[in-house]
Amino acid sequence: MKKLVSLLLVVAMVLSMVACGGKEVKKITSIDDLEGAKIGVQLGTTGDIYASDQYGSDNVEQYNKGAEAVQALKQNKIDAVIIDNEPAKAFVAENEGLKILETPYEEEQYAHAFQKGSKLVAEFNQAIKELKEDGTFDAIVAYYIEGKGEAYKSPEGIEYKDKLVMATNAEFPPYEYYENETIIGIDVDLARAIGDKLGYEIEISDMAFDSIIGAVQAGKADFAAAGLTITDDRKEKVDFADSYYTGVQVVIVNE
Repeated sequence: MKKLVSLLLVVAMVLSMVACGGKEVKKITSIDDLEGAKIGVQLGTTGDIYASDQYGSDNVEQYNKGAEAVQALKQNKIDAVIIDNEPAKAFVAENEGLKILETPYEEEQYAHAFQKGSKLVAEFNQAIKELKEDGTFDAIVAYYIEGKGEAYKSPEGIEYKDKLVMATNAEFPPYEYYENETIIGIDVDLARAIGDKLGYEIEISDMAFDSIIGAVQAGKADFAAAGLTITDDRKEKVDFADSYYTGVQVVIVNE
């Protein structure tokens, strides 16, 4: 009887692994459980950087989009996803059976990135300061995160002196995402509010997240805004304006 029970347990385990793409599922209930787990991240994000540094690249599965990592989690191909808190909320709301761990994984500072030596850094810093002081920034955040008020609208009669290309990755609601065929979000409205203050029309260029820094370095974009975290590695490649928002990396798991 004991041998039969043991055999049935082995068969059940094998069937479970087959259903999960050959991978035994690890139950994640806290940050401590991430050790030895298979973690999904979006390629080039700080979640990718942090997870690879802490748990080793062999335990990290990189995806081009956060949504692809979430789908892999639902299919039990990975054990958890590390991603920014606000996109995480949207993914969990759209996908039954997922949840966010209560303990945040990492706190980070978001900022605009520019070519080394760009005069735009000082201009953006002043504009961001003014937009925070006059309540415009808080209103933008409240609209996209709390659903309060209205989306930002440019004042009438602005005469733009030039155009700035903003590199982004429209896969991070509520920071930047598509509504129908238009890219909207906190970063988009903030960039336009800054442009209105400084006399720049903003053109949005959507690209893969891990291409953004390179696009700024090569001059293919004037600046980047994509829930972009200030890191030492990135500071070697680009200049950052002052941080405009504090983000939090969280962990999504199956319930």
